[in-house]
Amino acid sequence: MFTPMMFKGKSAIQSNSDFSQWISSVSGGKSKAGINVNTETALALSAVRACVTLIAESVAQLPCELYERDEENGRKKAIDHPLYDVIRYQPNRKDTAFEYYEQVQGSCGLEGNNYSLIERDSKGYVTELIPVNPKKVTVLKGPDLMPYYDIQGIDGLLPMRMVHHTKAFSLDGYVGVSPLQTNADVIGLSLATEEHASAVFSRGTTMSGVIERPIDAKPIDSQEKLDRLLSKFTDRHSGLGNAFSVAMLQEGMSYKQLSMDNEKAQLIASRQFGVTEVCRLYKVPLHMVQHVEKTSSWGSGIEQLSLAFVIYTLLPWLKRHEAAMTRDLLLKDERKKYYIEFNISSLLRGDQKSRYEAYALGRQWGWLSVNDIRRMENMPPIAGGDKYLTPLNMTDSQLQQTLEATPEQLKEIEAILCKV
Repeated sequence: MFTPMMFKGKSAIQSNSDFSQWISSVSGGKSKAGINVNTETALALSAVRACVTLIAESVAQLPCELYERDEENGRKKAIDHPLYDVIRYQPNRKDTAFEYYEQVQGSCGLEGNNYSLIERDSKGYVTELIPVNPKKVTVLKGPDLMPYYDIQGIDGLLPMRMVHHTKAFSLDGYVGVSPLQTNADVIGLSLATEEHASAVFSRGTTMSGVIERPIDAKPIDSQEKLDRLLSKFTDRHSGLGNAFSVAMLQEGMSYKQLSMDNEKAQLIASRQFGVTEVCRLYKVPLHMVQHVEKTSSWGSGIEQLSLAFVIYTLLPWLKRHEAAMTRDLLLKDERKKYYIEFNISSLLRGDQKSRYEAYALGRQWGWLSVNDIRRMENMPPIAGGDKYLTPLNMTDSQLQQTLEATPEQLKEIEAILCKV
């Protein structure tokens, strides 16, 4: 039997803790640029927020459903199973399915882990999934080499059957690695660049030019005269209407144009490079975070770029979630009959012309019926729409052999013809 005493050096947990009054702890550390990188500071970087929310919203918009395998190697939605309603519509009393999966993926993208408390009924079926802030969870390895979870506000340690845990890339197999910790320098450099650019505009002095007077010239004896001179010069030669006007300066004065060259300071280039680095970290195409100054090698069309995003960015996350839910939410005896899957067909639909061409091909070659096509287009079935076509120029090779007449049959046919 498992008891908290199995773990040495574990700090005691206060039983009277108020969950609603806790303040999220700050994880992470300082980068080489001198910027403290944690969840809050990283989200202030627009590229990080765009990448994290893009992946989280993309996962959340996909329907997650429970399927049952049938005897003919097909499948059907297991709508009568108690778990179906939980993962498809309402994981808990507070969150919708979209809100829950968005939070789940967002935690994985920022912290590398997602934790949810599992509520079960008397028969062991899951009734609720309650998300927990990853910063309030400590994962411990027990004597049986299984993970146990120390959650702030809950007395004792919780075993695997009570916690749904989805982890990102892991070095030890127990805890996912946070990209904010392993790549703090990448994010810290981008934050430092943004901070420097803001400081330039908040504390810097920017002038379009200066009027220089010779050293031996008599100084202007009052500030009023100086202001009047500058004001008159500005009124006559500044603005779009006075562009390319000609000025004449007296008393040996000369005009020197000034400009603050941000490109020489590499502010613009550094900010753009920071966006590229963050997108590389999350494997997000640049155009999907509105960074379209560079072309991509994935192809020239949006369809090819979006397909690459689905295959190389979303699918690994979806498979992580599916595998973790199958392990944690299905009973051991159910896994041979049921499985959980995110439906990504909506992301692979393509444009209308491409879809219709694919439907026509499937219909002509016999693997799609009219009702199959109508279901994929969210249209109701019609009577007689379940029939499948067979191309007339395609026959089974085995059937072709059976259609060849034997010598006895040929003689019989010949005798019939002779009688006629």
